[in-house]
Amino acid sequence: MTEDNQAPQWVRVRAKLRAEFGEAAYRSWLKPVSLISAGRGVVQISAPTKFMRDWVDQQYGARLLQLWSEEDPAIRIIDIVHSGAIAATPKSRPVTSPRIAVGPSAWSASDSAQNGPSRIDRDDNVGAPLDARFDFSNFVVGKPNELAFAAARRVAEADVATFNPLFLYGGVGLGKTHLMHAIAWHIQTTRPDKRVIYLSAEKFMYQFIRAMRYKDTMAFKEQFRSVDILMIDDVQFFSGKDNTQEEFFHTFNALVDQNRQVVISADKSPNDLEGMEERMKSRLGWGLVADIHPTTYELRLGILQAKAERMAVEAPPKVLEFLAHKITSNVRELEGALNRIVAYANLVGRAITLDSAQEVLHDILRANDRRVTIEEIQKRVAEHYNIRLGEMYSARRSRAIARPRQVAMYLAKQLTPRSLPEIGRKFGGRDHTTVMHAVRKIDELRATDSSFSEDIDLLRRMLEG
Repeated sequence: MTEDNQAPQWVRVRAKLRAEFGEAAYRSWLKPVSLISAGRGVVQISAPTKFMRDWVDQQYGARLLQLWSEEDPAIRIIDIVHSGAIAATPKSRPVTSPRIAVGPSAWSASDSAQNGPSRIDRDDNVGAPLDARFDFSNFVVGKPNELAFAAARRVAEADVATFNPLFLYGGVGLGKTHLMHAIAWHIQTTRPDKRVIYLSAEKFMYQFIRAMRYKDTMAFKEQFRSVDILMIDDVQFFSGKDNTQEEFFHTFNALVDQNRQVVISADKSPNDLEGMEERMKSRLGWGLVADIHPTTYELRLGILQAKAERMAVEAPPKVLEFLAHKITSNVRELEGALNRIVAYANLVGRAITLDSAQEVLHDILRANDRRVTIEEIQKRVAEHYNIRLGEMYSARRSRAIARPRQVAMYLAKQLTPRSLPEIGRKFGGRDHTTVMHAVRKIDELRATDSSFSEDIDLLRRMLEG
């Protein structure tokens, strides 16, 4: 009988298992199992490895028997073997393997939980759950993360290991976990036959300690060394944990030797990971090390625009620009700020405005509050008007340069305690009368041009927050 051999009972049994246990568990543990024979009261099925055979026996054996007995009341035994044993065993001899006998009561999903802990964590999917929001289509690419994004796409789309390992590193909330989830999603969607395990370094250690506690390290090794893609998040957690490092070192080597893909993330580059063995640092740097740099203003604005579009929210551009300028720490805080603004607007029935944004985010903005300097004003104004910072000190008088320079002088007068002569010196040694003229000119323009006035308000909010 071939796999899936189109035996209608087997097709129906697997469909029910898929519906009950979910797609992730089905792909990882149930889809690789194939039907060998069914008859004379015995159903014989095979699993690719001994570990998978034991796992299916422990977690799904009783339910398999229950479903098969519904299909054929004569079935009394589920005989689970592993394919290696089938190949090595003469056909005339029975294969020794776990057998499940019919129980007196119906099986339910909660039954196995009542039987106490198994030797390995009993989660159907040993890895962490994937977040459906974190796919490649939702990742906003900019200069700080373009290498990491391109490398992640290549790994996700390649049939064989490309960069081994792919090591992603960067600060908190810059997109490492997003890319890890995106790789896993893409592989599971396009190549469901591949076995992917994604989990945190902390959970890897937990699984390893649990295996040692129950004296079942061989099952642990087979579990992690039989996957096609292993993804470990926040590997810096291994620092100072020698036994876990040792096991991960050998797992890493075993997978790379088999040309299986390994993807790692951390908050620092391999060489900067403190408390990590030198040989481990060396292995982690074998493949491609991709740094995710802090976000730029343009990237932050793009992220906010994309998120607002996904949320179907009409957020004024000035508000998004304000957030992109003010919240520079990480993407999580940036997106969280937009969530708060939108939630506030929906709950109280108010429009999203700069004033409401500043009111709702007062705690975040206060945390970033500090004394404004003339240098910072010059930099922000230059970025806003897309001119070079050096033009703030140059002698050029074209309107495209002179107007932003006047704006910067005006804001320096409004936001700093500096005298007019001091401000003039910061702008290429200009006279204090030049600063006075700039302030008067900007006041006049604000009175007659509402759009220009809003621009100045936006810049001021960004600077003084």
